[in-house]
Order: sequence, then C-alpha cells, then structure tokens
Amino acid sequence: MVLIDTLFIIAVIIFSVIIHEVMHGVAADSLGDPTARYAGRLTLNPIPHLDMFGSIILPIICALSPGGFLFGWAKPVPYNPYNLFRAPRWGEMIVAAAGPASNLVLALIGGLLIRLQLFPDIAGVLMYVVAVNVSLMVLNLIPVPPLDGSKILSSILPGSLGYGALRDRMEQNPFLGFGIVLFIIILFGNAFGKLVFTIAAAIAGV
Repeated sequence: MVLIDTLFIIAVIIFSVIIHEVMHGVAADSLGDPTARYAGRLTLNPIPHLDMFGSIILPIICALSPGGFLFGWAKPVPYNPYNLFRAPRWGEMIVAAAGPASNLVLALIGGLLIRLQLFPDIAGVLMYVVAVNVSLMVLNLIPVPPLDGSKILSSILPGSLGYGALRDRMEQNPFLGFGIVLFIIILFGNAFGKLVFTIAAAIAGV
C-alpha cells in the first residue's frame, strides 16, 4: 500500500507540473505568442516536458519524505514576452499566473469530487490531488526567480524599483533561486506543510 501511495504521489506531481507548464504556453499563445506551440509544448504528452531532476528525482524525494513538501517542475515552456501584443502591459503576468491558476483549478476539481462524494472509494487518492496542487500553487507564488511569483511581482511593481532587473539576473542562474526556495522549505517546512494541508482540507471540506 505504501508503494502504491508513493507511486501515485509521483504520478500526481508529474501530471500537475505538466499541466502547469502547458497552461503557461496556452496563455502565451492566446495572447499572441506561438513560441510554445511551434516548439511542440502545447501537448499533454509528458516526454517533451520532463526534466530529469524536477520531474522525476524531486517528486520521488517528495513522495518518500514526510511532511508537506510536494513539489516538482517540468521544463519551462518557452515564450517571447515581446509577442504578447494582446496584453502588452499585463501579458507576462497573465502567462506567469496561468501556471499556479491551473494548479488551483485541479485542486478545486479534486475538492469538489470529495465534497460531492461521487467516488468515496478513492477519496484518499483525490486528497493527494488536492494537496499536491495546493503545494505547487503556493510554492510557485513565492516571489523568488525563476518561480512564477517573481514574474507576477515584477509586473505589478513599478520599474523604478528594479525588481525586474534582479529577476532577470537571478533567472540566468535558476538553481540559485531554487536553492533559496529549498532553504525556505527546510527552514519553515513544518509551517509550510500545515499551511498546505489547511488549505487542502478547506478545499476538500474535510
């Protein structure tokens, strides 16, 4: 049973991060930038999206570790912010927010199925879907490059504050940003786990 739970958590993380990245591309495409579509990244086929560490190794570590650290990532979907002509001011923020928003939608769908008790035999499985996607949403909203929260924040803040330049510099070394996030998780892991499962329980009504 433990093995089945572990494999399912890994599968949910992989599926959720792929949806997350595809929705970045869908948002960019809808705003005028076909880069992701031309790159073949608007597909649910996992192969073009998988990142060895973020999509496989990290989900395995998360599944085998106690607590609320349920995280991973796929290869970033390419897009050109200069092509977002349908929303020149807020385009980059919309593209960035599409990823966490997709995780919220997946969590809400899982929570709704639990609340309606349509599949009571797999309520525990659906709870994994809710928890994983809440975790991905919350983590990606942290305003540390290259996470989505940094793009959202730099779109909101005036350019004079210089956050956009800082973000661009840090995105040249994404492992620095992920290192900061991992440090935050290690330092505040218990609090983060409680936050994730509090939100997940509220969504699922349990």
